[in-house]
Amino acid sequence: MQPNEQPAGTVVSMWRYPVKSMQGEELDEAAITGRGVLGDRAYAVLDRETGHIASAKHPGKWGALLACRAAFAEPPRPSAPLPPVWITLPDGAVISSAEPDVDRALSRALGRDVALVSRAPGSPTREADRSPVDGSTAPPTITTEPMALAAPADTFFDVAALHVLTTATLDRVRELHPSGRIEAPRFRPNLVVATAPGERSFVENAWLGRALEIDAEVHLEVIDPCPRCVVPTLPQGDLPRDPGILRALARHNAVASVTVAPGVVFPAVAGVYATVRREGVIRCGATVRLSSSPPHGSAGLNTR
Repeated sequence: MQPNEQPAGTVVSMWRYPVKSMQGEELDEAAITGRGVLGDRAYAVLDRETGHIASAKHPGKWGALLACRAAFAEPPRPSAPLPPVWITLPDGAVISSAEPDVDRALSRALGRDVALVSRAPGSPTREADRSPVDGSTAPPTITTEPMALAAPADTFFDVAALHVLTTATLDRVRELHPSGRIEAPRFRPNLVVATAPGERSFVENAWLGRALEIDAEVHLEVIDPCPRCVVPTLPQGDLPRDPGILRALARHNAVASVTVAPGVVFPAVAGVYATVRREGVIRCGATVRLSSSPPHGSAGLNTR
């Protein structure tokens, strides 16, 4: 370990979401590229009427997306065409992205005229419900927002290519909202890092502007806090709807942006966004170290 490094924890779970806003798949091993976990958000649903990318951030229109689950038919490989994905619809029917009538099946399941796409529009946008989190009964506040704010071009990410969350944050949210079921899939992270036993705090806040080294293989730069939207409160799988999660975060963890909107304080933060500075393959159990400065070569991606 270098003098400016300190242990941060261990990777205990990894997640990939082949179709944006659908449930994804848990991984034992993941190739980390400049576009994040290989195959993450490789596909998205396009609303033909509006041109927006469908997002569960607008559950009044797209809540059924989170009731779908997507998994690759075979593991994607670097520098190879994307394999098709199997999509399990809310009624349990399973369709393949390779089927000629996949758009019609998705349109029927989602109640809108949609297309499954693997290439992002030039300036992708989405709709999001930004209603107050205080339980107000006022009509929803729906905004149109740009995507891929700190991600490579032609991607379907909301902000950056990787989302990192710690067990310390999950345990802190459990303390703040003891009646809830606080589980990692609610927050849709890519990497979950187990911190020291008994740690219950929003430790990622102190990682902003610093580097994460995973098994000396992958280097990440932590660029911004991850403000939460309505998605963690929505039912997903066997997890029930729980608006109390967002209210607890709004009361206890507001953090200033350092990259996307420098100085702007984001309410209801849990976890951080990161960019990839050195690619590689990581596995569950990998050691994570925190350094005091961004990784070498942070001006661009180092693929070694």
